[in-house]
Amino acid sequence: MTKEAWRLNAPHGKKTAKQTKGIPDFMDTRNKTITPGARAAASRNRLYSLILCALFAALTIVGSIIQIPLPFTVVPINLALLSVYLAGGLLGAKYGCLSQAIYILLGAVGLPVFSGFQGGLGTLAGPTGGYIIGYAAAAFVVGAIVGAVKTPPVWKLIGALLAGLIACYTLGTAWFMISAKTTFAAALFLCVIPFLVGDALKITAAVFLIKVLKRTASHFRAF
Repeated sequence: MTKEAWRLNAPHGKKTAKQTKGIPDFMDTRNKTITPGARAAASRNRLYSLILCALFAALTIVGSIIQIPLPFTVVPINLALLSVYLAGGLLGAKYGCLSQAIYILLGAVGLPVFSGFQGGLGTLAGPTGGYIIGYAAAAFVVGAIVGAVKTPPVWKLIGALLAGLIACYTLGTAWFMISAKTTFAAALFLCVIPFLVGDALKITAAVFLIKVLKRTASHFRAF
């Protein structure tokens, strides 16, 4: 059959197996139609996720404001990381990170949402700014590891939360060393070691809450 005859005989607007061979699935639109119901459901899910982002941003604000200052360091004890863990574990990498980005943005524009009712770019540029930025990184790491699993095993949750904590500490401690012009050992003694017991308690609470909330949510809708 000549090329011209094939064009005349081939069904209009349809591709043969030979034509679509090698085309990635996401580019092959044959028989893939989005119904109005599916489009509406996707919009509802997106709105639901954005509402949860705002909720977890608010929880991080509350966790940051509730603090215990320490006399030997500028880094206070607070509950912000607990909210960060929950955001990543329940919302996933994308929306968990977005929730913390909202929190950071609110503080960057001057709202007193950071620890000690502080706000503004000066706080982000200060010694503790790296830990605040680290919240977004921690939520992303936790969400990326936990994924969309409805009932993640305890060992996976613990590993995800530890990885998120390391991400936050890495960014925060590196920036603290730069801004405070201190050594790595001094930064560890001021910003990491005194908080490890509290971090263990927050991780324990987060593992319990994530498992309970995921199990509860599965009866209504998936996170």
